[in-house]
Amino acid sequence: MSTQPTDHNDDAELGFDDFTRDIAEVPAVEVITTVAVHLMSAAAVKCGLAEGGEADKDLDEARKLITALAGLVTAGAPEISNFHAAPLRDGLKSLQLAFREASLVPDAVGAGPGEKFTGPVYS
Repeated sequence: MSTQPTDHNDDAELGFDDFTRDIAEVPAVEVITTVAVHLMSAAAVKCGLAEGGEADKDLDEARKLITALAGLVTAGAPEISNFHAAPLRDGLKSLQLAFREASLVPDAVGAGPGEKFTGPVYS
């Protein structure tokens, strides 16, 4: 199914279905990587790494997002191949290190967000 409407009639109203893809057409690797990117983006914002900086920083929320991302990446990696998993692992590690740096009292190595899934993260 195309993401562009096929009817270019100026009088025709376009519905939501004209711009969406049927989930049955989306490969699992695309769903997994898309969810991972959304978790990464949200975690980066909550670590204070986005445009809002300190105003958006919420390390409790960041911990939850990073842990969820670590679980997804760890469980999904064998299913999506190393080609897709490697950049996700790199992004996850960067977020784990950013979280540690942003914390006033950093977690011990191995006790940080997601480290129960990934193992200890060192700088």
